[in-house]
Amino acid sequence: MNELGRVLIGLGLLLAVIGGVLLLAGRVGLPLGRLPGDIAYKGKGLSVFVPLGTSLLISVLLSVILYLLSHFRR
Repeated sequence: MNELGRVLIGLGLLLAVIGGVLLLAGRVGLPLGRLPGDIAYKGKGLSVFVPLGTSLLISVLLSVILYLLSHFRR
């Protein structure tokens, strides 16, 4: 049970760090959510936002980070 608690605390800290990075990125002017490939539609009473470009960028960055972590852990 102690291991599960440690994992949950670690995940919580990781989410807090990611949230802080996203807040700082917004203040610096990093255009997350406004990248080429992000689709935004505003009509009468309906608005749809699909962040394809942002999702791809985050996916590539996380893949590289996780690959490097797994590579150095061996």
